[in-house]
Amino acid sequence: MYRLLCPEFIVESLFSIDFEQLKKREIKGIIFDLDNTIIPWDSLEMCPDICTWLERVREYGFKVSIVSNNWHERVKKIAFRLNLPYVARAYKPASYGFRKALAQMGLSAEETAIVGDQLFTDVLGGNRIGLCTIWVKPLTDKEFIGTRLQRYMERWVVKRLRGKGLLGKED
Repeated sequence: MYRLLCPEFIVESLFSIDFEQLKKREIKGIIFDLDNTIIPWDSLEMCPDICTWLERVREYGFKVSIVSNNWHERVKKIAFRLNLPYVARAYKPASYGFRKALAQMGLSAEETAIVGDQLFTDVLGGNRIGLCTIWVKPLTDKEFIGTRLQRYMERWVVKRLRGKGLLGKED
């Protein structure tokens, strides 16, 4: 069970993702979580550098999609601004949203990475279906109340994973 909560990579921010490392792993597509990964939770505003960075990701040859548990209209607005395919109300960690994004991109799980800020949704869901998992530090502390409760459990699990030597040290 613990191994399902272990990301393959841990990064400080999206800008820290090593594209060369992903290419060596034969990754061809990247699924991004939305809230507190690409944009702050409950916001439509994004860092101007994100649009440029996402364009760079595509220029690097990666197919890109958004998979979010958030409601449809909000995700659609942001995905439209970024010109990206998306899956809203994905019910992560269930496989539904991930599998739909894989179909949109025409890729297999082995060829795809998931980047997200939560162990219990993004990392667990991605590991369950065989995605390369990348855990990123959340953009802000502002979150949905349910996510705040999950963060408490997440800290407990991280402590145990580190104690078992399954997760690297904090940067």
